[in-house]
Amino acid sequence: MIAQIQYNSRKLKIDLSQPLDISIPVKGGSSNVNAWYIDPPNIVPEVFENGIISVEEGASVNFNTITFNPHSHGTHTETVGHITEQKYSINQYLKQFFFLAEVITVAPEKRGEDYVISAKQLQFAIGNKKREALVVRTMPNTNEKKKKQYSNTNWTYLEEDAIKLLVKKGIKHLLVDLPSVDKEEDGGALKAHNAFWNTKGKIRKDATITELIYVSNKIEDGVYMLNLQIAPFENDATPSKPILYKILE
Repeated sequence: MIAQIQYNSRKLKIDLSQPLDISIPVKGGSSNVNAWYIDPPNIVPEVFENGIISVEEGASVNFNTITFNPHSHGTHTETVGHITEQKYSINQYLKQFFFLAEVITVAPEKRGEDYVISAKQLQFAIGNKKREALVVRTMPNTNEKKKKQYSNTNWTYLEEDAIKLLVKKGIKHLLVDLPSVDKEEDGGALKAHNAFWNTKGKIRKDATITELIYVSNKIEDGVYMLNLQIAPFENDATPSKPILYKILE
């Protein structure tokens, strides 16, 4: 099914029958991707006096309760409310869901004991392109990312100057295949988060960060239409399902 989307002064065509899902789902158990030192998600049927509410156990329906943390257990999208005392719900502040996005692949640079993504790398990859969203795939890129246990691994992060460059370029929606845009242990500085949302100035309330995506190697670098789907949680973050669509000539 071919759809035509009006984007600024351009009319873009996408094939809705060819979605490119870049999310990591939440599933129960230790093989689920995880970060931030907490237990894996738990998905189990409720138990009442008359037994386990599962069709497998003889009930008429399946009735599972799910315990998880969106920041730790899969692809999630967050607002500035993640780092502010004031509450900013993703369900209230993300009101549009289609964005022109650029997919880039970056090999992190070594900085002492760290691996980082620098402003120079992003400038080289993006150039003067005008995009609302940026999807960052880091190298190496293997299926291990779908189940990696990130706690205490000192993962790759974006330098503050790299984030400031993205803000200057007008990127409102940043998607990364990392647990955080910031260093795992930084004493609470959260330089990248703060720079992206401009917490020292006029806060960018409608800007979002999406973490723990997975971009298959089959997806080429370039421009796409992004459909940033979220679950309607009244919370600073929610599980999300970002979908890319190739733009047809």
